[in-house]
Amino acid sequence: MQPPSGYRTPPVLIGLGVGAAVIAVGLALTYEAPPIQTSQTGFRGLAMADVQNPRRVADRVVANRVPEPQPAVQPAGQKAAELYENVPVLGDLDVEEFNRLMAAITEWVSPEQGCGYCHAEGEPLSSDKLYTKVVARKMLQMVGTINADWQAHVGATGVTCWTCHRGQPVPVGTWFTEPNPMQAGGGAQGPTGQNRPAPLATLASLPADPLTPLLSGPEAPIRVIDNRVLPLRGQQGASIQATELTYSLMHYVSDSLGVNCTYCHNSRSFFSWDQSTPQRTTAWHGIRMVRSLNQNYLLPLEGVFPKERLGPLGDVPKLACATCHQGAAKPLLGVSMLKDYPELAAIKR
Repeated sequence: MQPPSGYRTPPVLIGLGVGAAVIAVGLALTYEAPPIQTSQTGFRGLAMADVQNPRRVADRVVANRVPEPQPAVQPAGQKAAELYENVPVLGDLDVEEFNRLMAAITEWVSPEQGCGYCHAEGEPLSSDKLYTKVVARKMLQMVGTINADWQAHVGATGVTCWTCHRGQPVPVGTWFTEPNPMQAGGGAQGPTGQNRPAPLATLASLPADPLTPLLSGPEAPIRVIDNRVLPLRGQQGASIQATELTYSLMHYVSDSLGVNCTYCHNSRSFFSWDQSTPQRTTAWHGIRMVRSLNQNYLLPLEGVFPKERLGPLGDVPKLACATCHQGAAKPLLGVSMLKDYPELAAIKR
């Protein structure tokens, strides 16, 4: 049946149609196509389950491959510092072990650029002319610190340069401080740093940059529920701002590890430690490790990185959960490379 001549669709019906289309697109982008694998991780009725997409699991296996170790060498009986100049970090290694490790680092960090990524052409190997060599030395010290001082997070598995770099000079998961968009002031001022699509907040309507206030400075409150009935004079409780930042950070952590909230928390009582999984304690140490590494190794490199390697606000690249995990609950799916490179667990710092 055709509508009468001159008939126009009421605006309300047009609005409903547009709204339905928007909802349909949103659902298509939010939910994943089956099959979905679910495994129970806690008591039934508590929504304690791990949900995984087999396609993403397969991609994760490829992304977390571990390269074959460099061939073993026979010690030469001479330290690297005795043969080479300006080797303050790895100078105690045997010369042959030092050369083997340099070959591995080249494969891990700059396979296309080769040794020239850190060593300037036409300059002696001892030269620090390239900023990349200065940064690499600092990063080696950071690797030693992680393996020696942060076993509460990395365990005996430890880390190597490959854990983050994976054949790329710049690791995938580094980040910069997010600049706030231009907005009006006064009574017309927009929301502070949220309600805009931001990858760090997994595109949620939450603060777009939870990492700068929570992971790049000293101890910061990561809390949703206060542990006191009434606030104490001169002490701030869990404010709405702290709550929103916490939720934004948790989105980031969940996305970085490819897990649900219940990987660490019991959904019956998210804040309760005695009902949480052991992984929550590991994550607690990880958050403090990230803060310490950013403060002691990344931020001090201000002035070393060239302008093109800085963020939009001029800050240096920093690390966080995604830098190592890259979508896996355990970096490299739990495979340890330290057994092949034990020298990375005892670096001079």
